[in-house]
Amino acid sequence: MKVLIAGGAGFIGSTIASACADGGMEPIILDNLVTGRREFTEDRTFYEGDIADGALLDRIFSEHPEIETAIDCAALIVVPESVSEPLRYYTENVAKGIQFLGHLARNGCRRLIFSSSASIYAAGDDFAVDEDSALAPLSPYARTKALFETALEDISSTGDMHIISLRYFNPIGADPKMRTGLQVRRPTHALGKMIEAYQNGDTFQVTGVDWPTRDGSGIRDYVHVWDLARAHIQALTRFETVFPEGGTETYKVINLGTGTGTTVFELLEAFAKVTGQRLPSVETDRRPGDSAGAFSRGTRASSLLDWRPERSIEEGIRDSLTWFDKRDSVIGTEG
Repeated sequence: MKVLIAGGAGFIGSTIASACADGGMEPIILDNLVTGRREFTEDRTFYEGDIADGALLDRIFSEHPEIETAIDCAALIVVPESVSEPLRYYTENVAKGIQFLGHLARNGCRRLIFSSSASIYAAGDDFAVDEDSALAPLSPYARTKALFETALEDISSTGDMHIISLRYFNPIGADPKMRTGLQVRRPTHALGKMIEAYQNGDTFQVTGVDWPTRDGSGIRDYVHVWDLARAHIQALTRFETVFPEGGTETYKVINLGTGTGTTVFELLEAFAKVTGQRLPSVETDRRPGDSAGAFSRGTRASSLLDWRPERSIEEGIRDSLTWFDKRDSVIGTEG
């Protein structure tokens, strides 16, 4: 089986590509390398270019007509940046994504797995959400995900495409074989900032301590990136389970999380458990576009994909630390 992975040179896309290869599938990578890394495409079929480039997509399908399914991981994802550059985010995450769908349809690709985000949910009083929870995206980034999902549902309703939207919670960790990991030099998420402070001897900033959570800090559902990658493999092989023959559904949302909420202060405790030392921290104001957060509940991923997370938050922290130590030997020190 050949699988087209748009954004396959990024953190999550490259990990999915490794899981595909390990599972006997051939990943075909498409990435414009705005944030992705060429090093992550080594020994893989790689096309450098944009998802909106119709001529390039036509060439890919001409050279790989066996592709039946595409995975769309191509997106900009930094919340504060989306607040300052909303036009760029809507262009890249929505407008170009719709063009990508047209190129897929023209080339006969009828199955799509979309990398969505749990940041679009309106969390209840207990911060737990399932696929039927109300939506209330609070940042331009989150709104691009919600808007594109609306387009996906409408476009699939004709029956010409079957689409699974996988709503990720908070990825941590790295490929356990250390082939790939988080590539950005200045991470914006909590664990990346913790590791940065740990390595540089700095103080970690807890951004926002007045949220209505059990300790005032934001709450997240941290899921190992390899568990996320395994979920994509399950989705690739279970389209007939998600969309049984004779059924009328053409669009399905599935959450990918652990079912456990961890606050920033609790993440600090887990970090100390792994490293053996407490990281100095200071409380600061919220960042633009931040939300209290949420964690997953429900069994849809288990029932439809036969998927459950296997790796703990401590394993995610440990793998992240290992990757940060190894990263420069994989992607160099520039960029």
